Amino acid sequence: MTMLIVMNRFKVRTGHETEFEEIWKNRKTRLKDMPGFIDFKLLRGATQDDHTLFASHTHWADRADFEAWTQSPAFHEAHRSAGNHAHIYLEGPHLECFEVIQSVQPD
Repeated sequence: MTMLIVMNRFKVRTGHETEFEEIWKNRKTRLKDMPGFIDFKLLRGATQDDHTLFASHTHWADRADFEAWTQSPAFHEAHRSAGNHAHIYLEGPHLECFEVIQSVQPD
């Protein structure tokens, strides 16, 4: 098995950063209940003139576990109101998946 890192990048319009963060903090998630889920992080990046870059970052035991999540009722429940907040995005999210080739950890 190969661990998978899945990232969604979001360009959030300047002035809507707090709203975006609150949506994520307050949404119902059942990731912890999903087989193969390892962890989740919401990252805030640099601010440009018209947007701030954010990324959601999940680790999965393998691609099959991630794909099972995307087909689950829990996934659909977590994403059902995503279209209600289109005004805060400069553009749609950008999904990227990476297989872990090397991982270095402290002894």
